[in-house]
Formats: sequence, structure tokens, C-alpha cells
Amino acid sequence: MEQITINQYRNNDCGSLRISDAGKVVTLAGWVDSIRELGGLTFVVLRDTYGKTQIVLNDEFNKTNNVSIGKEDVISVTGEVVERVSKNAKMTTGDIEIIAKSVKMLGKCTEALPFEIKNSETVAEDIRLKYRYLDLRADYNQKMLKLRSDLLLFIREYMHGQNFTEVQTPILTASSPEGARDFLVPSRLNPGKFYALPQAPQQFKQLLMVSGIDRYFQIAPCFRDEDARADRSPTEFYQVDMEMAFATQEDVFEVMEGLYKAVFDKFTDKKLTVPFTRLKFEDAIRDYCTDKPDLRNPLKVVDVTEIFKNTTFSVFQNQTIKCIKAKTDGKPRKWYDKLTEFLKSREAKGLAYFVVGENDELSAGISKFVTDEEKSKLKTLTNFENGDTLFFIADEKEKAIKYTNVLRNELGKELNLIDENDYAFCWIVDFPFYEKDENGNVAFAHNPFSLPQSSLEEIKKDPFAALAYQYDLVINGYESLSGAVRNHDQNMMVELFKLAGYDKEVVVNKFPALYNAFSYGAPPHAGAAPGFDRLMMLLTHNEFIRDVFAFPMNKNAQDPLCNAPNVVDEKLLRDVHIKLIEE
Repeated sequence: MEQITINQYRNNDCGSLRISDAGKVVTLAGWVDSIRELGGLTFVVLRDTYGKTQIVLNDEFNKTNNVSIGKEDVISVTGEVVERVSKNAKMTTGDIEIIAKSVKMLGKCTEALPFEIKNSETVAEDIRLKYRYLDLRADYNQKMLKLRSDLLLFIREYMHGQNFTEVQTPILTASSPEGARDFLVPSRLNPGKFYALPQAPQQFKQLLMVSGIDRYFQIAPCFRDEDARADRSPTEFYQVDMEMAFATQEDVFEVMEGLYKAVFDKFTDKKLTVPFTRLKFEDAIRDYCTDKPDLRNPLKVVDVTEIFKNTTFSVFQNQTIKCIKAKTDGKPRKWYDKLTEFLKSREAKGLAYFVVGENDELSAGISKFVTDEEKSKLKTLTNFENGDTLFFIADEKEKAIKYTNVLRNELGKELNLIDENDYAFCWIVDFPFYEKDENGNVAFAHNPFSLPQSSLEEIKKDPFAALAYQYDLVINGYESLSGAVRNHDQNMMVELFKLAGYDKEVVVNKFPALYNAFSYGAPPHAGAAPGFDRLMMLLTHNEFIRDVFAFPMNKNAQDPLCNAPNVVDEKLLRDVHIKLIEE
């Protein structure tokens, strides 16, 4: 039995009584889940966080007790456990019921329910969020919150078992010039100056390495002013932040693979195999057109730009052309039309394709524009056969990559190529250190504080060839972890920023704590930050990350429950030296 408080309200929970308890007199407390009348009997299903138990108010009880019970009332019931005549296999307590001797009203539900608790998943999002305390009563949300609690405890114990020290870092800090938008907090004591809520504890965890902490972690709240999407909260999230001194990329991989294997072995029926697959960034882009490939999907991408370099098909001329071969087995024309419209709805120009029949005869789509020479080269490259369709995306290079990834993901769903109950892990490694900006100048491709794999001299000769000791862990197409070996060399940091157009003063002024700390002996260090909420989303097979939070924001970064954000009193604005200017 789950540990509960035993007192005047209850001595058992609503999920643990069994046939072996028959004859006992027990007291339960909870919410009225349902009520039904049958002859002179009233059947009440009582619900708490542990489960449900059926209560019977018999004719004798109803005659001698004037108790009015409604759905979602909170009551305490004392009665005898008896074997149930009509058993319910869907309830863990379905072999027994309680014959009520007394009922106490603890909290009357005096308002009409805005929705049925058991059907809350079908209710409009803003209504659910406005009455989130009701939505959370539903069984699936109770189980989600319990799983979240169990997972937090499990990860914490695992990290302590790996000799990590848990350290809490500040919530109010300085605004960072890198990354997403900050949430700013005005200072009352320092007029005109602002704190920022941390996007991540990045600088603090590196400072802890300089402080002599050998292995640090925390389950850290992070705040980013971003647009919402299915796998990203628009305001805040949690990550399992960790950093290791005197560590390499391989050391981080060993710890993180151990953590994920332990988590999935504990909370799923999947037994993970380590080490995980590794893909170089450039290979992931080449084969999957994304650095977050869902490896449950077997489809691969090939570049056929060179094959069509002399094409007379105008749509393909002077474009980057990507191709995916997939077994479609007689899909009708309207299926291809639907797929084309889907891509257009994602702002792609369209979709080109042809179908392969017997004896490698091509039909439909752009088949009439494909020459014998192009067909022969495509056959050699893709080894197409009867029943295959070759799909083509033609566009500017970056757009061709983007929309081919969209196409690959949609084909995986449409052709039922993905086992939704499976998990595919892969490390993406060897990210480029620099990239070209819109003007062709040198710009940081990712984290500017990562350690490059090349010497400073080599990087200066060809910045765009430099790779970083930076890595992501991708699970089922979601970035689940991001990390890097850190650059702890002061001089190299300055020189790397110079190549991207920033002088020394920028580094010193924007990152003073980190820059100065490296003057006092900094150890080599590396770390990572698994996303806790995204891990919860994957474990529970939720499509939307907001469903794994107790009190999430809506897609517009609003909280309908507490009506946030909201206007504040002018006096409060004056206290923090802010004056609102109407547009």
C-alpha cells in the first residue's frame, strides 16, 4: 500500500484494498468520481490519487442518513469491505466494495463543472488551463505527475551515485548577448539596470569547475522568451545540467549513456544498448537533411543535383535537388496530391516525383521529363525497383535541405515506417565551429565557448573547416541533450571571437566572470544538459511538451489560470523606475 496519512479522514487509500481485506472496517477519503442509482441502492465511485473504490449506500443507509452527494464532492466514508457481486476487472479494487456506515462531507462542489474530468483531454486548451486544478484530477494527469516525481528522484539519486555534487545556481543573473531572448527583471535598488532570468546555468557551471567542484549537477529551471511549439515551452523548462572537470567528450558520453540507459530500463520496457550510434554533423545533413534525424525512419536522402545538371525540366534548373526513394505500392494520385499540398502548407514550392513500374518503366509525375541517361544514373544511385516512388525537392540549398527533412518525416508517418513505441538514440558530433553569415562573413555556428578540434593556427587558415567538440543527443527526432567540451584558454577565446568580428573588449565586458576566472587556473572541463521535460514527453509518448507540466503556459505564453502576464499597479512600476510608453 502507498504511504498515506492515517487520521480521522482516512486509514486506507482508494487504490489498495483487495479481496483479502474483506470484513475490515475502513475509512476512505476522496472525490466523488461517479454516482448511479439502482433500485434502493446508490453506487458511488470514490477517487484519490492512488485509485478508485466503489462505495455502496444501501437502502437502510439512505433511509437513516440525510446525505446529498454530488460529483466531485470531497467526502470521507467509513464502512465494511465486502466481496463485490458484479466484479469490475477495469478497476484494481474491482473485486471489492465498501458498504457505507457513515459519510462526512469534507468539501462540497458548489459550482457546475466546466467539463467532465474524465473527458478533459477533449476540452479546448484554454478552458483546461483555466481550470487546470480540475484537469489535473484526471487519471492520466495524476499518473504523469507521479511519473515526473519518480523520474526526478531517480535522476537525482543516479547522479549522486556517480559522485556528482548538486549545486543550485542563481535565478537572477546578468543578461546574455547570446542565444534566445532573456526575461528581464528590473532592479529597484539599481535604477535603470536589469537582471535576467537564466537561459541556462552555463557560465555558473563553468565557474564551479574553476572553483574546484569536480562533478556538478542540478535539475535547473531555465527561462527563454521564445515562441511556443509542440516540443518547446514558450517560457520555462527544466534541464539536468551537469559539468565535469578534467573530462573529455568520451567521459561525458559514458556518464550520459549510463543515465539514459538506467532511465529507460527503469521506466520503459525497452532495454537500451550502449554505446549509442554516432553521426557526424555533415553526414546527418547529407543523409537525413537534419541534425535531428529520427532513426526509426529508414528513409535516406541522396543529392541528385549533379545528375540533373543538364536537365531541360525548368523546375530543376539551377537548383539543389534532393531525392528520397520510398516503397509506395500503388498509392493513388490523390495521395500524391495530398502530400504535395502538405509540403506547400509548410511553404515549400511543391513536390516532384515519378513512380517505378515493371521493367523499370517510369510513370506519373515528372516521368516524361526524365531522360534515359538521368534514369540510368538514378538507377545506379538509388537502386530503384518496381513499386518504388522517387520524390524530389528542388530549391535553394538551405531550403532544399529544410523541406526534404519535412518530406522525409511525413513519408515516415504516411507509409507507417515508424514504430511509435520504439526509441532510436544517436549522438550528433563534429559540429562546425564557424559558418558564413548572410554577408559571407565568419560567424559562430553554435556555442562560441566550445573547444575547437583544430589548433588556432589551423583555424585562422580556414575558419569554415574548423570543427567543435560539441554534441547533441537525439532521440526519435528530438534534441534531448546538448553539450560540449569547453574552451578554457583565455587567449584562444579572445582570438576565436576576433575571427567572428568581436574584439577583446566585447569578451571582457560581456563575459567578465568567465574571462576573469580563467586567469586563475582553469581545468579542462566538459558537460551537457539533458532536457528533463522533453525526456518526460518521450517517456509518456506525449505529442505536446505542455502536457508534462503541472501548470503550463498556452501557445501564446499566457497562463489562463492566474491571468498572467497582467498589468501591474503604477506604483510598482515607479518602484522599479519604469514608465510605460503607449505605442
